[in-house]
Amino acid sequence: MELDSAVLCESSAFFAAMAPPPEATVGGGSKRIEVDGVENVEAFKETVELMFEADPMRWFVRAGVSRAIGVLEVSSSIMFDRGIKSCLEYIEAVPWNENEEEKLKNLFARCTFDEAVSKDVLARLKPQCQSISDDVTVHLIQSVTSSTNTGARKEMQSLVNGLLSRSSVYQKDLSGLNKGSLYQICCSCLNSLVEHFTEDLCSDKIVRDSKPMIERVSKQTENLNWLFDILVNNDMAEEFVELWAKQEDLISMHGQASAMFRYELSRISANVFIVLGKGKVQCPSDLRSQLFYGWFRPMLMDFGWLQRCSKGLDMRMLEENLGQALLTLPLQQQQSLFEEWFQCFASRGTECPNLSRAFQVWWRRSFVRSSLESRR
Repeated sequence: MELDSAVLCESSAFFAAMAPPPEATVGGGSKRIEVDGVENVEAFKETVELMFEADPMRWFVRAGVSRAIGVLEVSSSIMFDRGIKSCLEYIEAVPWNENEEEKLKNLFARCTFDEAVSKDVLARLKPQCQSISDDVTVHLIQSVTSSTNTGARKEMQSLVNGLLSRSSVYQKDLSGLNKGSLYQICCSCLNSLVEHFTEDLCSDKIVRDSKPMIERVSKQTENLNWLFDILVNNDMAEEFVELWAKQEDLISMHGQASAMFRYELSRISANVFIVLGKGKVQCPSDLRSQLFYGWFRPMLMDFGWLQRCSKGLDMRMLEENLGQALLTLPLQQQQSLFEEWFQCFASRGTECPNLSRAFQVWWRRSFVRSSLESRR
């Protein structure tokens, strides 16, 4: 490259140190500088050319972010301060894609820049505090559960699920996800459910909300199922099972409420039973027993409604895992519940879950095996 050495030396301390003394000039007063070990020749060439640009920003607009990052790295290595400042000003002012963001993070990890010129770029690269990030996550979840627009709520649920997914490109360390705050939101949704059922059974029938009861109940059960999924995926769900098992008010009001919306409670139970049946959540035996004694009968009553209004619930999976979860109880308790199911199934048929396979397992364990052992 044939260049004005005065501009090179003025722009870069690196070139100023390499420039030969006047007596070393050759042919017409020209000076020769050789730079070894250049990895990105194109970026190096563009950085040197930038020293002669009257309007660097116009050059960056044509070049784009990726090339600007290459120039920034070279500018740092040759101590081209004006180039560093121009690069950072441009990069801070324009959007980046994810690859460019990763390049910047790697560059800032390897190079040190003056804080006065790099602070604005760093503010876009690094979160201020992990706890703030966790608080934002909880606030996002709270905003979703309080949304009054059904379509928007589903869209936001999908968005947050993507952010929290273990396979997401946005994955962060979720060990700090505030468990207490999540359970506060769960309790708030449960309290709303209790209020809705209490209002429905109240004799004065004063309308406290313009939305139909079925819509209000459905919203809260949808919220709770979504929250439960988050808790399961982050190994925090055991307390939810306990919370659901101890909903005595809802259990007692279930039988008195309208079948048109009470089955939504069994939608929550269905997801809890499925998770237990798959072994994704491990709970003490007495807690599982309490859960079944509270919510098994409502499930038998509501199964037909769940079939007609499944809303994506896999009924075969429910039947399979309901039976598997039931088989984790002590045999004597299994007998009581299987007898109740048998009577229900005999009278209602497909309006009742088919637990025949689990029933056969219980029968074999209780009678066939014990009979064989007694003969030995």
